This record gives sequence, structure tokens and C-alpha cells, in this order.
Amino acid sequence: MTFDLQYTDSKTNARAGLITTDHGTIRTPIFMPVGTLGSVKAVHMTELENDVKAQIILGNTYHLYLRPGLEILEKAGGLHKFNSWNRPILTDSGGFQVFSLSGNRKLREEGAEFRSHIDGSKHLFTPEKVMDIQRTIGADIIMAFDECCPGDADYAYAKKSLELTERWLDRCMARFNSTEPKYGYGQSLFPIVQGCVYPDLRKAAAEHVAARNADGNAIGGLAVGEPIEKMYEMIELVNGILPHDKPRYLMGVGTPVNLLEAIERGVDMFDCIMPTRNGRNGQLFTKNGVMNMRNKKWADDFSPLEAGGASYVDTLYTKAYLRHLFVSDELLGLQIASVHNLAFYLWLVNEAREHILAGDFSTWKSAMVRQLSNRL
Repeated sequence: MTFDLQYTDSKTNARAGLITTDHGTIRTPIFMPVGTLGSVKAVHMTELENDVKAQIILGNTYHLYLRPGLEILEKAGGLHKFNSWNRPILTDSGGFQVFSLSGNRKLREEGAEFRSHIDGSKHLFTPEKVMDIQRTIGADIIMAFDECCPGDADYAYAKKSLELTERWLDRCMARFNSTEPKYGYGQSLFPIVQGCVYPDLRKAAAEHVAARNADGNAIGGLAVGEPIEKMYEMIELVNGILPHDKPRYLMGVGTPVNLLEAIERGVDMFDCIMPTRNGRNGQLFTKNGVMNMRNKKWADDFSPLEAGGASYVDTLYTKAYLRHLFVSDELLGLQIASVHNLAFYLWLVNEAREHILAGDFSTWKSAMVRQLSNRL
């Protein structure tokens, strides 16, 4: 994997670049739709390619390890062939999922022992095993195994957690460097900066990660309960330390406004379940603000979903029709809303890129944040 930093905004830290993998080139800043189990919920691969214009999607190590399992994925020739997605894929290591299973897992130096949410069976994720699993899944970009500590963790817990994550990172890198990809194309390992909301921990973590000289770096453990101002503070601090010539990936964030604020602070890559999850619940993100499609006000509104929208569904369907689908529990409503929201997120980061390259990102971003914050 290579990264070409093409332009940095003169007034902010916003960047435009190109990530090149064996499965294609990614223009940054970029949003990556979440395909936890190998599929982006309610969206066809053809829609992802042609309408959403996704350049890279995510899979999840924890979930794919449990279902369909490594034997099936290896027989298929890896996740790309299994799900018919021929563009880049990134896999999360499962650290966040293990974190979310706090009632069903035990952390120790060796790794994380947990019980499956499917059948209660017991499993152990070690840093070495997680590297092996992601080799078998076959993503272009794979993540180090970490502990994602809660946003409200006290200092002592956050410090202990970070120290464990750093020891695990060393083991991840040793395993990654001593093994080879399985399917004839390259893979890149991204370390993850943790440290909760404590500046000295985040600084130490960023320095530890930067020294590893990986192909790219991730910022984890944010948007997990901490105040939003703290999230932005930690992003700014960490990005002041991470290498400028490597892509920076902010994990699990966030709203459209979150994306623009993080881009302004130098983030290149994002993922979040929000566009599809919120879409399935009837919430649409638009250039002019957020719409709740279950509201009565849309019942006889026969205007397009969004004039000049990013997706074909925006002009094909009306607000009244989409509201009808949601109040009638019709599955098509989930698909339309998911396609719209993902296309909007990809449109937003592409617009950010264009304004970075044009040199007027700061002015555009300020106006866009005001619009995005409206409730329609």
C-alpha cells in the first residue's frame, strides 16, 4: 500500500491524498461503508459501486470469524471473492466488539477470552490469532488487536489498558511480519492509538505508534461516551504527532458534522454504522439537514427526497412514498434510505476533497456545518 499526500489546506490541517492498494486506488478523505458480516446492510454490491460510489468497505474480524467462519472464507479464496467486492476492504480487528461484550469476556496478557453472542461458545483472541484470522479474511488493510477502553474510564484503568494495547501491538507486528498474505496480493497493518481522553496517554500512544513506521495509522477509542469536545481535542493532539506521509483513520466516527470537524483536523479515513443504521430507522441525512421520514409532515409531500441529491433514489422517489414505506414496514424503505445516506456521506467527503484542492475548504466547511445541523 502507498499513500500520496497531494495537498494540505493552508488554513487548516485538512488533507487530500491517494491510497493505492492491489485492489484499487482510494481518494481521501474517504468514508468507508460498514459491511460487518461481509455485506453492507440492505445495499447491493452493484449499488455500492455504481450509486453510492464506495471506494472501500469494511468487514469485521470478530463477526466473520464466528460466521461464516475461517474454513468457508479460505475455501472461497478470501472475503473479496466470497462477497463479490473487487475493490479494497479493511477489517477491524474485533477489539471494539470484544470491548462491547464486557459481560462475556475476560482480558489477560495472553489475549481476550469471550463467549460468542451466537451460541455462547468460548473463544480466545490473541494478537497472533487475530493477525492469522485477518490473513485468512484477506482484507487489504488490517487492524492491530487492541483494547478499546470506555470513554469515561478513570486514568488508572486507561493507562493499564493502553499499556496492554501497546504490548499487544508489538506481538501483532511480529506475527504480521513473520507471515505472508494468502491470496496473492498485499496487506497492510495499521496500529491503533488509544489512551482514552487523557492527553499524556494519547501523546505517548501516538508516539509509540508513529515509531512503528506502519503503512497507516488509526485513532481508536473515541465516540465511545466521551464529550464531543474531548474527541476533537484528542484528534488534534494525536494528528500533531502521527506521520504526515501516512493515512490517518478515525475509527467509528460519526455524524456528517463529526466528519467535517475531523477532516479539518487532519483525518483521512472514516467508518461508521450511522448512515445505514439510522437510515433503517427512517432518518435521512441531506445537504440541508436531517429528516425523520416517519414524521406526518412528509405524508403528502411529493417532492423528491433531495433535490440535486447524490443518489438515483433521490429523484426517483418522493418523501411521501418513502414515509409510506416506513410506516407500512416495507423493506424497500430500508434499502432506499440506506442507499441515500451512504451516497450522501460519500458525496460529503468528496466535496470536502474538492474544496481542499481548491483552497477554500475552511469557508465551505463553516457553511456546510450550519446546514447539516438543521432538523427539517
